[in-house]
Amino acid sequence: MRAGVVLALSLLLLLGLGLAQEAERGRRRRGGQKRGRNRSLRQNSEALARLRSVPLDGGDDDDASVFIESYKNVNELESSYSVIPGRKGQCMYQGITMFDRAVWSPKPCLTCLCSNGLVACDEVSCPRLRCPRTVIPVGECCPVCSVLVPDGPELSGDSSELNDPGQPLPEPHTQEHMDRLLRREEEAQREEEARLRLLDAERRRKRRQKKLLAKQQKELFEERRREEEALREQMEKEEEEEEQRKRDEEAAAATAERERQQRMEEERRREEDRRRTQEAEQRRLLREPPAPAPSLPVGCVFADVTVTCKDAHFTNIPPLFIPQLKALSLEGNDITTIPTGAFNGLPKLEWINLSKNRITASGIDPQVFKGLKFLTRLYMDSNFLDQIPPELPPSLQELKINENNLRGIDENSMQSLQNLVTLELEGNMLSEGNVAPEALQALTQLSYLRLGRNHFRTVPQGLPAALQELHLENNVIEEISESVFNNSRNLNIVVLRHNRLDETMIAPLAWINHKHLESIDLSHNKLYHVPSFLPRSLVHLVLVGNRIERIPGYVFAHMDPGIEYLYLSFNKLESDGVDPLSFFGSLSSMSELFLDHNQLTSVPLAISEMKALRFLRLNDNNMRSVAEDAFCDPMSEEESNLMTLRLENNFIDTRSISPTAFSCIHSYLSVVLQPQKTK
Repeated sequence: MRAGVVLALSLLLLLGLGLAQEAERGRRRRGGQKRGRNRSLRQNSEALARLRSVPLDGGDDDDASVFIESYKNVNELESSYSVIPGRKGQCMYQGITMFDRAVWSPKPCLTCLCSNGLVACDEVSCPRLRCPRTVIPVGECCPVCSVLVPDGPELSGDSSELNDPGQPLPEPHTQEHMDRLLRREEEAQREEEARLRLLDAERRRKRRQKKLLAKQQKELFEERRREEEALREQMEKEEEEEEQRKRDEEAAAATAERERQQRMEEERRREEDRRRTQEAEQRRLLREPPAPAPSLPVGCVFADVTVTCKDAHFTNIPPLFIPQLKALSLEGNDITTIPTGAFNGLPKLEWINLSKNRITASGIDPQVFKGLKFLTRLYMDSNFLDQIPPELPPSLQELKINENNLRGIDENSMQSLQNLVTLELEGNMLSEGNVAPEALQALTQLSYLRLGRNHFRTVPQGLPAALQELHLENNVIEEISESVFNNSRNLNIVVLRHNRLDETMIAPLAWINHKHLESIDLSHNKLYHVPSFLPRSLVHLVLVGNRIERIPGYVFAHMDPGIEYLYLSFNKLESDGVDPLSFFGSLSSMSELFLDHNQLTSVPLAISEMKALRFLRLNDNNMRSVAEDAFCDPMSEEESNLMTLRLENNFIDTRSISPTAFSCIHSYLSVVLQPQKTK
């Protein structure tokens, strides 16, 4: 009996040593192939502890008892036992003979031991896992967390590096199990690489988007440049056509001018004859005793060839007989009528002033002015006229009928005024509906026209070709059509302040090709931007009191020689509405720039490049600082041409201004910094 037990124990010991050596060789092979990778098996270490080798208790051979040490005092696992009887010293299990002390696992989670003919089987109860997701590995009975634990020490060497003291050592894993773990780790690495590739692809996509956006911006800029070039070519073509038309007109005008010169020469000869006659008369008068001073009504003053009866309370034109009289002023009286023969004793009158009376159109005799062959100036402001006086002499050159009740001008009202140069009709009831275009076209020599304080909604048609200065302030003008100035190519000054214009209602070709138009006043309208397509020849632009928020880029670029005077006071300009391209084309010509009473928070960048600038106003804005290079280049010793720089009524801390900020300005007295506003 004892000999058999000893033999069985020896065989079992040899079998255990062989299994241990084979497991060690497997661990070394796996360690050499997969060393450095993640193999931590802490999540299933408690289940593996059940598979440890079975120790032998060294007692008497006859009374030796075999037991599984790990089956004792295991609180976290509950086991159920089944004992199957067999032969003495051997065990029968499912038709298989097991040697005494043999340990086997017939199925997962079940471990059996043959001891003295009895089979003791232990069914493992799996522990609870605290993880969001579990899986049961192939060949295992208990679930494990699906996320691999970080790399731990290798399953070789000192087992204390992996297990807590007092815990049973795990059995070596099979090659299949280790391969599964390695595959799982490789899949995780591939997922991480895929995620990194996605991130890299996203970065490349963003870079491509940026490149595409930059390309689109460049294409947009190129398209805009091409459009501007096309517009410029179109304008040049139209200008050439206009030049050809002008040459044709000039040829026709030259013929007419020659005819006019011939007429003027004839008139000059007649005038010379009259002059010689007058000189002969004067010589005759000099040989005679001087005539006594004329007797004048009370309130009149005689001086040289002028009689002034201002504010004399006359109700009628006083009878005067002074043949040599050339100027008569009856301003500020109560005259209501001008009867026939009122000026018969004054044949040489050249100037009559009848302003501030009570004269009506029906009270004027139709022939009263017709006999005044030398009359050149007639003033009838502030009366009660509702129409132009009839039969005015052709010699008239200046006519003023401001502040009356004129309700219309028909086509025959001024047909005889071929020599009229100045016409003022402000403060009446005129509009484009009651002023005949033919009436203005007949004034072939008219160069100065004032139609302010009337009721025009558009610029009147039929402006004369010789017109140089046009005043239309204080009307209700809402539109400037493309053709309204076509016939007036000599325009030099246009005043349109206090109307209802915005930039969208000014036709692009309204005045851009005018070569003599140098001054435009558009103050106190409804402009939100500085208008585009301004005249090429523009020098003086007034935009005070609008709602301007932005100065578009290149808006002055087409001007030649360039704008010199720009007034933008009392608008709504902010710093982001002004950039260096806003003043492109005017940097070398700008002389006066007024940007006061706006909402600027900084000095516009282009100002330091305006070499001809002499007067600059930036007062009454929201600026809080002045950059060192806002007005002067610190690297340049060139002096500025600024004579006046106003920066008062901002929020500038004058102590923070750089000492070199105004170094290029000739005199510090030119810089006004005080007072400044507080918060």
